[in-house]
Amino acid sequence: MKRIWVLTAVAGLMLSTSGCEREKDRLDAEVRRLCAVDGGVRVHETVMLAGDEYQALLNRYGELQIPSKKFAKPSDAFYLESARKQLKSGNPEMWRSEFSIVRRSDGKILASSVYYTRRGGDMPGPWHESSFSCPDTRGNARFSEQAIKRTDKASKGIR
Repeated sequence: MKRIWVLTAVAGLMLSTSGCEREKDRLDAEVRRLCAVDGGVRVHETVMLAGDEYQALLNRYGELQIPSKKFAKPSDAFYLESARKQLKSGNPEMWRSEFSIVRRSDGKILASSVYYTRRGGDMPGPWHESSFSCPDTRGNARFSEQAIKRTDKASKGIR
């Protein structure tokens, strides 16, 4: 009799989590579809800066760092705008993120990066929720370097 209860509990657990997995798989497919439509980096204009101007945009690690609009100073020539649109709330959830580099002088968007993310939809437990994003966001980390470049020959030593 005890085995029947154990088997019933295991079967119930498997059935309850299979619905989560189906929803998670469906959202992952939707994330892939949306990424194919408008995901990735788009460079609208490339700005060439002299060595000193470019150097002023580098952080202490020598990486190009554009401040977010919220923290940009009036003297900053460029700032980063971000927007997040919730496409599905709950568990699992899905959203669209867009980052844009804007030139302050004319408000023109130099480059934008769009990606989609699904988070959650897992069996409840003490572990971290799974997530899925596309396109691969590791390439987006330096999308600013595609829009803002250094003009002088000394730029070879800078990433």
